[in-house]
Amino acid sequence: MNKTSNPLGHYSTVNAYGAAEADNGLELILSMMRGAHDRIATARGHMERREKQHKGEQLGKAIALIDGLRASLNIEAGGEIAGNLDALYDYMNRRLVEANALDDPAVLDEVSALLAEIRDAWEQVMAQTAAAGPA
Repeated sequence: MNKTSNPLGHYSTVNAYGAAEADNGLELILSMMRGAHDRIATARGHMERREKQHKGEQLGKAIALIDGLRASLNIEAGGEIAGNLDALYDYMNRRLVEANALDDPAVLDEVSALLAEIRDAWEQVMAQTAAAGPA
C-alpha cells in the first residue's frame, strides 16, 4: 500500500506541517511550493540571459519560501516524514546557493524536480482531504 492510500500515512503527511492544522494551511503550503517552483523557473531564465542580480533575487525568494516550508514543519507530530522533509528542504536550499554561485542550470532543474515531486504528493493529500470532507 502506498502512502497516498494509507490513512495513517496520509495523517502523518498532513501532520508533518504545523501550518496544516488550519483550514487554509493546506493551501498555504501548496502555494509556497508553487511560488518557490516559479521563482526557480524565473531564476533559470535570468541565468540563461546572464542577469546575475535578477537571478540572485529570484533564488533568494525561492530560498525564503523553502525556509518557510521548513519552518512550518512539525517535527514532533510529523515524525519521520517531517524529519525527511526538513533534510530535503535543507538540501534544496544548499543546492540553490550552489546553483547561484556556479551559474548551473542543471542544479536548478534538480531542485525543481524535487520540489515538483513534493508538490504533486501534497496535491494528492489535498485531494484526499477534500474527498474525505469535514471530520
